[in-house]
Amino acid sequence: MTPHPKIDAIVETYLSLADAEAPGLVEGLYLEGSAALGDYRPGTSDVDFVAVTAEPPRAEVLERIHTKLGAHPFDGVYLTWDDLGHNPAELGERPQAHTGRLNRRGGVNPVTWHTLARHGLTCRGPKPGELEIWNDPGALAAWTDTNLDRYWRRLVGRASHLASPWGLTCLGGYGAVWVVTGVSRLHYTLATGDITSKTGAARHALEVFPEHWHRVVNEALRLREDDTALPTLASAVSGLSDHFGTPRRSLYGSPFERRRDVLNFADQAITAAHKLYRSRGD
Repeated sequence: MTPHPKIDAIVETYLSLADAEAPGLVEGLYLEGSAALGDYRPGTSDVDFVAVTAEPPRAEVLERIHTKLGAHPFDGVYLTWDDLGHNPAELGERPQAHTGRLNRRGGVNPVTWHTLARHGLTCRGPKPGELEIWNDPGALAAWTDTNLDRYWRRLVGRASHLASPWGLTCLGGYGAVWVVTGVSRLHYTLATGDITSKTGAARHALEVFPEHWHRVVNEALRLREDDTALPTLASAVSGLSDHFGTPRRSLYGSPFERRRDVLNFADQAITAAHKLYRSRGD
């Protein structure tokens, strides 16, 4: 059983398609992400998976499976049992699925291994505790520190220009949740050595960052719990009523004011997370 009937339906559909297309291919299926971390939101969350096979699967078979699955929010990576025991940095590319499409040359990172080892939810196969899953806290911390700049600092830089895709995205609720909780998740990992959900990251930020930032963090937490913030124009337009409707639901008077705090908080959180990494004793 999974945390929500919607997840049950997606998993059942996927396994039925995979077993019909290639009987015996998927020997293990595990959920990570929000489903495994207790933060699944049926309106906005994807279902993140790790599928395990005995041998590297043929890409054309996986493409047929995910084409038939369609645009179900079922995103994940295909690994072998042997892969689980190795540092992902040594493995190279692995097939990844995203919204019905297969990327034959997807990247892998230690977050997947760490999440699977500590939080993975079993849908098929042995439980994660029964497996030898590679887990190196130092490698996780190093990857997290690098990702702060390689992804998040670059994103914040692009978003600082209003007339850009991310600049406009950060006017909406989706951008606020993605950025505020995203940088907070990495700060949490460097502070604790573990992985947390978007909601868990926001609660962590309320505990460790000065009160000056609590409004933007609480706004991200509100949007996450409302389960309506999607990366679509329709979602962004409907979200304007949170600022200007009666009663006003947003903690901000305008999306521009909120965007300013989102980006400023991200900058401060990235800097603070880097300091945590530099202070490590290993």
